[in-house]
Amino acid sequence: MSVHEDLVHARHALDELVTVVDRIRIRLGNGPDVRRARADADHLREDLDLLRQSAAAGEPTPIPAQPRIVFIPRTPDDPSMWVGCDDEGIGSHHGPERRHTRPAHRLFHRDPGLA
Repeated sequence: MSVHEDLVHARHALDELVTVVDRIRIRLGNGPDVRRARADADHLREDLDLLRQSAAAGEPTPIPAQPRIVFIPRTPDDPSMWVGCDDEGIGSHHGPERRHTRPAHRLFHRDPGLA
């Protein structure tokens, strides 16, 4: 079944629901529960009209974006990238005589027995 056919079928079913709610209103009176059921049916009619307009406009259903995976290499950074840069790390300024390449980062794994 196409979307258009489904919307037409839903609209006919909703029209039947409104007819039944009107018959119930005649038998039970216009109490708060009947008014609420009729208001809900009217809201559904508006929602179906919006769906029909969206389908007629050909708006595609948005596909959720997949997260982008970024792989970070385990190799240390090339020290030539940092030539001429100031070291603004924690503590005092370290000159070129103290500058050295950073060791590779170690991954610490949590012990499942401690969790």
